Amino acid sequence: MITGELKSKIDRLWGAFWSGGISNPLEVIEQITYLMFIRRLDILEQAKENKANRTGRPVENPIYTDDTKVLRWSVFINESPENMLTRVRDGVFPWLRTLGGEDSTYAHHMKDARFTITTSNLLAKAVDMINGIDMGDKDTKGDLYEYMLGKIATAGQNGQFRTPRHIIQLMVEMMAPQPGDEICDPACGTAGFLVSSAEYVERTHREALLVPAQRQHFNESMFHGFDFDSTMLRIGSMNMLLHSVENPDIRYRDSLAQSAAGEVDRYSLILANPPFAGSLDYDSTAADLQKVVKTKKTELLFLALFLRLLKPGGRAAVIVPEGVLFGSSKAHKELRKLLVEGHKLDAVVKLPSGVFKPYSGVSTAILFFTKTNSGGTDNVWFYEVMADGLSLDDKRTPQLPEDKVGALVDSDALSESEHARNNLPDVLSRWRRRNGSEQNRARTDQSFCVPKADIADQGYDLSLSRYKEIVHEEVDHQTPNEIMEELAQIEAEIQQGMSELKGMLG
Repeated sequence: MITGELKSKIDRLWGAFWSGGISNPLEVIEQITYLMFIRRLDILEQAKENKANRTGRPVENPIYTDDTKVLRWSVFINESPENMLTRVRDGVFPWLRTLGGEDSTYAHHMKDARFTITTSNLLAKAVDMINGIDMGDKDTKGDLYEYMLGKIATAGQNGQFRTPRHIIQLMVEMMAPQPGDEICDPACGTAGFLVSSAEYVERTHREALLVPAQRQHFNESMFHGFDFDSTMLRIGSMNMLLHSVENPDIRYRDSLAQSAAGEVDRYSLILANPPFAGSLDYDSTAADLQKVVKTKKTELLFLALFLRLLKPGGRAAVIVPEGVLFGSSKAHKELRKLLVEGHKLDAVVKLPSGVFKPYSGVSTAILFFTKTNSGGTDNVWFYEVMADGLSLDDKRTPQLPEDKVGALVDSDALSESEHARNNLPDVLSRWRRRNGSEQNRARTDQSFCVPKADIADQGYDLSLSRYKEIVHEEVDHQTPNEIMEELAQIEAEIQQGMSELKGMLG
């Protein structure tokens, strides 16, 4: 977690950007990201140099040449603020646009990037703050990002809002990406799902990535992200590069407007939390999506898109607004029926309504499904998440110590009161048992399975409340004779009391 001191630095820096004429929050984040990236490049080069010194060999694939060494972070931060601004603006930034080669995705997005810090004082403040960050700590960098993005108090354009990292982590852990997967997020934003997937594969399949062909797949053809916001594309591609993915497929694409013809049956795993803006006009929506489901609703169109993009056997974990689960329109019902009858609906995980605060209070759920084109749903596993480890108000403060927040905590190590504040480890643990002991859970429990036939009988309604049973406390009921005897006793006591009162008064 980031310290109070670092938060104060960010707050002061944020104010300095506003005073310096940069008031768009995403532009502030973009400029800070550039500087973090420049510093990270210098740290990577230092690691390569240290390795070369230990082995007595030349530096492998150096980032900087003799001519560009003056552009290193460790060099220009020692210059005066005025010289540093000139060096970064006229030297570092033009060089940054060419990094990765002319044909790389990164170079493609960076060609339109602008360095908008215009005063030496503002640059000096930004450099000072970034110098205080432990760039080797991925959690600190992630928390820093979350804190900065948290300053955007309302949802962005087109209904965009940030997915909390611990929710992303839960979904990735449940999907368990494999080295051979091709992973896609059709509304990738800053590439949070792709970054988390890369970290998972590096952590769980380290040896597989030592194979050259596998490493090439990891660097060039494993991760695919689409967005129609050029700022997001730049931040996303830098984010992937900072996490050791050299040339990810991060590109401009209006996922709902453009035909998916070239992408059909391509991806083995989709992880997404797409923006839900309400409705689109029919004429601005790709015709091939309208063939799957005739609707203007973006949440339904995205589900149709996911089914088009997945290859048979491909899996998806996607966040949807709760209305998708019970909406009564023809399109809602047809799409739910398609998931249950035409493919394999694996699970519905209901999230608390405060998960996306302060951006939005919308109620959401995570749908897990497998594209089969031939059905396969036997039972659907439901889980009602009551708490995710953070408060469900706008402040979203941790409710447990840091080592007990998130999904990667041993669920057996949490006490009953700790589980009540963080359900995510239990979600992950029970998900892995969904085809075993979870089948025997009662519908009064926090998780349970529902046969496909029951879901069909309910018109393919997927809301958890439709199937959950409430525990009623048993109450001892008196017989009519016992009630009459008790009333008679009360009446006798009242009569006796009245007689005693008359005696006292008379």
